[in-house]
Amino acid sequence: MTRAQLDKKPGEVAAMFDRTARRYDLVNDVISMGQVRLWRKAVAAAVDAGPGELVLDLGAGTGTSTDTFTTLGARAIASDFSLGMLRTGVRRHGGNALSGPGVPFVAGDAMRLPFADESFDAVTISVALRNVHDTGQALREMLRVTKPGGRLVVLEFSHVTLPAFDLVYREYLMRLLPKMAKVFGSNDDSYEYLAESIRDWPDQAELAGLIRESGWERVAWRNLTMGIVAMHRAFKPA
Repeated sequence: MTRAQLDKKPGEVAAMFDRTARRYDLVNDVISMGQVRLWRKAVAAAVDAGPGELVLDLGAGTGTSTDTFTTLGARAIASDFSLGMLRTGVRRHGGNALSGPGVPFVAGDAMRLPFADESFDAVTISVALRNVHDTGQALREMLRVTKPGGRLVVLEFSHVTLPAFDLVYREYLMRLLPKMAKVFGSNDDSYEYLAESIRDWPDQAELAGLIRESGWERVAWRNLTMGIVAMHRAFKPA
């Protein structure tokens, strides 16, 4: 088995990301044509974490996204269930265990987070909620570990808003994306899963409904890059 299936068994998904860890950030930069960097900045602005606040970055992978939350003086924890991704992140942050010098790396399953109730001022997850076996359970776990009044920011691949561009984008996803991943030395089977999971994912309004049903309030979203990704923001009731 070289790739996960759309039933998203946790062991298969984690193993798939373990194999792609070394080239993950490079390939993401290439296949998004640099847009991923703009998406990270948008998420950091939406999280808006300041001094004294603690942010949980779920599905953090190598911790590239986590660094963006500490620029205003907040603390952040990078959590992922792929040990391969975490080990790669630790090495890049100069650590020698599952803890970098500035960002702690914590192994954890989004459906059973290893954190106490009401621990975080903000929880965020970028292009990783789609990979969780039970989306609702993960959203409820994020609610549990967030302080009352705290915020959630979800960045996820979504549905393109321009019909004329949608056909071109789908062709890119299903045909070119796995080939590009292979050229840059990554596991092209993993990127076949990526394309299929994006196509199978709920649209912007459906995801907003799932977030609301999980107990979050004031749910809103905005599209980035013509809806290739959407950023949803919500708050835990105070």
